Amino acid sequence: MGEQLRLMAVHAHPDDESSKGAATTAKYVAEGVDVHIVTCTGGERGSVLNPKLDRPEVWENIAAIRRDEMDRAREILGVRQDWLGFVDSGYPEGDPPPPLPEGCFGLVDPQVAAEPLVRLMREFRPHVVTTYEEDGGYPHPDHIMCHRVSVAAFEAAGDPDRFPDAGEPWQPLKLYYNMGFSLAKFRAVHEAMLAAGLESPYGEMLSKWDASRDKGNRITTRVPCGDYFHVRDDALRAHATQVDPDGPWFRAPLELQKKAWPTEDYELARSLVEPYGDGIEDDLFAGIRESVCA
Repeated sequence: MGEQLRLMAVHAHPDDESSKGAATTAKYVAEGVDVHIVTCTGGERGSVLNPKLDRPEVWENIAAIRRDEMDRAREILGVRQDWLGFVDSGYPEGDPPPPLPEGCFGLVDPQVAAEPLVRLMREFRPHVVTTYEEDGGYPHPDHIMCHRVSVAAFEAAGDPDRFPDAGEPWQPLKLYYNMGFSLAKFRAVHEAMLAAGLESPYGEMLSKWDASRDKGNRITTRVPCGDYFHVRDDALRAHATQVDPDGPWFRAPLELQKKAWPTEDYELARSLVEPYGDGIEDDLFAGIRESVCA
């Protein structure tokens, strides 16, 4: 019997693991893959996006509440999870934006901040790591730093000369970037809703989408996971302060989503295995599964 496959997903805040790649996570857990979520910050400076919870006592206890929400989401997804322990930077708004607060994640040296993530990689020994692309998916300083730290850790984890006190070296074989927010995806779901006679919540967003900056052409891997969209949504709703249950993300019927766009999408950013076949992959473990599970 072969070795168990292992996947590590590195995210900036609690709730990101449920809004980015959660159906993929649930699919692999159901197939017996060991999945480890790493959360870089506690979300201490996040907003309360659910109007029903926009109350003083929630704001006063937001850090503890978000930890409890993460506990519930982790149980729903069936994963293990660790905190890196960095402090949320908040999202700077204004023109020009204010400086980031002292001591926050967005101001750390990524080569230094990589050490605790390297330690986790060497303990868990993932075959595949997922994180965000260079601009973080959107320009939140914590998402950008999450990318930088994840790449630094991926490159250092297998090097015995880097962080020698952080455990026995282990080199993950593939690094992927989440590519879930593409123009083609939202257009497909939008058009499917209109064809079904439903009001689409995505019309205004699509009208403002800058197609020149769309990253859909970077997608290398589409993981079929429509059967797990309900798990994704349940995990996201567990982060009750961070999502409006009556908001646009839950208005498209799941069966319609499965037909219009049944995958979660990724870009293969680093690979230490031979290319597996031609065209678009359908498995984050393509090129790995055959040797590890043999």
